[in-house]
Amino acid sequence: MSAIKVEHISKSYNNVLAVNDINFTVEDGELFGLIGPDGAGKSTLFRILTTLLIADKGKATVAGYDVVEAYKKIRKKIGYMPGRFSLYQDLSVEENLSFFATIFGTTIEENYDLVKDIYVQIEPFKKRLAGQLSGGMKQKLALCCALIHKPEVLFLDEPTTGVDAVSRIEFWDMLQSLKKKNIAILVSTPYMDEASLCDRIALIQRGKILRIDKPQKMINDFEKPLYAIKTHETYSTLQHLKQQNFTESILPFGEYLHLVTKQKLNVEILKSHLQQNGFTITEVKKIKATIEDIFLDISKNEKSLTK
Repeated sequence: MSAIKVEHISKSYNNVLAVNDINFTVEDGELFGLIGPDGAGKSTLFRILTTLLIADKGKATVAGYDVVEAYKKIRKKIGYMPGRFSLYQDLSVEENLSFFATIFGTTIEENYDLVKDIYVQIEPFKKRLAGQLSGGMKQKLALCCALIHKPEVLFLDEPTTGVDAVSRIEFWDMLQSLKKKNIAILVSTPYMDEASLCDRIALIQRGKILRIDKPQKMINDFEKPLYAIKTHETYSTLQHLKQQNFTESILPFGEYLHLVTKQKLNVEILKSHLQQNGFTITEVKKIKATIEDIFLDISKNEKSLTK
């Protein structure tokens, strides 16, 4: 039995399809990532699975229970960390944790082993009001509160949004430890670089899942020629490459342009072509695709199919 099973779930708001025929499963001890930009439907799906919203169509089970028929049982089995910090800002760290433990009929001491590795990092601030914590500390406190009743399934909706880079790394290290305790974890994120930290991922755009697979399998399966180009004239180089017959797609990626071509090109010939057209090119290299490259390629093809 899967920890989470989603079958043909759809949800609309005022005739706008927010979630469109979604299907996937998450197993016990699996860290499953829902990867997509803002507005892709991630939060809507989370609200359905955590029994806060009813789908228009389809069926879903969490910890073996139907999300509509057995919502009260599910709420005792799950931990939920919404995208926005939702703890009591005028209670201290210690008071927040005690409050959530009491709601679920347990104590901090009873399940301390589950939150110990996280709580020791915020324990020096246990008397501080939650509203006065840094973003990273708020994140750790929220995770402790979501875990204090020993849930079977953990839902984390964009938990690292607005958090500094070091805290993001620490948070994902915590998740790797938690899944070893056989907790099923469903996490959503708009950060494509976090996809590789999941066991499996679903790429989602405009309410529709584009692909589900292991991150490395997605990378290995990407066979289109991909080149990174560094130039002093980023915008004009991009516009030039858009017009070339060999170009399938060209997009800016930080200080580079990522060029997907219809056939393999010789790197030196490509560099020479650009230089002969007046562009100052400092680097051209063939590269492996990232999850972001793959997401943009799939979503571009999906868009062209729906036209």
